[in-house]
Amino acid sequence: MVSKWASRFHQMAHLVGSWSKDPSTQVGAVITEKNRIVSVGFNGYPHGISDSANTDNRDMKLLKTLHAEENAILFAKRDLTGCDIWVTHFPCPNCAAKIIQTGIATVHCPEQSADFLSRWGEKIQISQEMLSQADVLVDWLPLADLEPE
Repeated sequence: MVSKWASRFHQMAHLVGSWSKDPSTQVGAVITEKNRIVSVGFNGYPHGISDSANTDNRDMKLLKTLHAEENAILFAKRDLTGCDIWVTHFPCPNCAAKIIQTGIATVHCPEQSADFLSRWGEKIQISQEMLSQADVLVDWLPLADLEPE
């Protein structure tokens, strides 16, 4: 059973992710310190770059998009040593590197769907290895325990 804080921060990550204009995958991240919100982020284009027309092809979209974890880290504009990050999807290797580099101590992530793992399993394995080597704790949250009451 997860704590009420874990449930709240997981729900908040999903809410923040819903702000993304990406029609295929909406990802959210919440950075906390001692149960206080430090920053939030969702996947999307940088400020000032139009994403309303959706005319970019997939490859161009991937090049322009900032990931939720990146946006939360950049938006924080402070030292994140010892903080936690709550994510809707397991971080890619580039985001794992940024999490490590900023000193975030724990990644809280819900169990991933079979579909997500079939598409991203290799990258998730790389990220897990990186986080493990850097002594960043990964807290897998059971989906059944995260449903709103």
